[in-house]
Amino acid sequence: MKYDDILETLAPCGLNCGTCQAYSKGDIRKHASELKRLLGSFDTYAERFSKFLPIFKNYPGFKELLNQFSEANCKGCRQGDCKYPNCGVAACYKQKGVDFCFQCDEFPCQKSNFDQNLKQRWVAMNRRMNEIGVEEYFEEIRNVPRYS
Repeated sequence: MKYDDILETLAPCGLNCGTCQAYSKGDIRKHASELKRLLGSFDTYAERFSKFLPIFKNYPGFKELLNQFSEANCKGCRQGDCKYPNCGVAACYKQKGVDFCFQCDEFPCQKSNFDQNLKQRWVAMNRRMNEIGVEEYFEEIRNVPRYS
């Protein structure tokens, strides 16, 4: 995949927007929408099934979550739609004139505002991109689940 095409999906922090639960063009939304379609009007059946399979009492909560996934509407971090609260990368990369944090002479910095877990991932992702290149990094992670 070409660098410019990768920029449409790969966030400046290094996360793959394509694997995010909020991304409107992502597989999570696509598969959740398909599951929602396949289930149709399952509510009545879930209520009936719950009499002998108690797990189906949880169907209303499952349906609510499925609706959330199937209605994902984020256009991606580069389109100004970052869903991470108080993300410092979203504005910083533009101010610095870079595509990715590793390209900045201040990386790693304290501007990301990430929690400890995400900060560790952010540093590791950017170091990996710097080591092998953006194109190879994207090929390496493009099909890796976001939440593993």
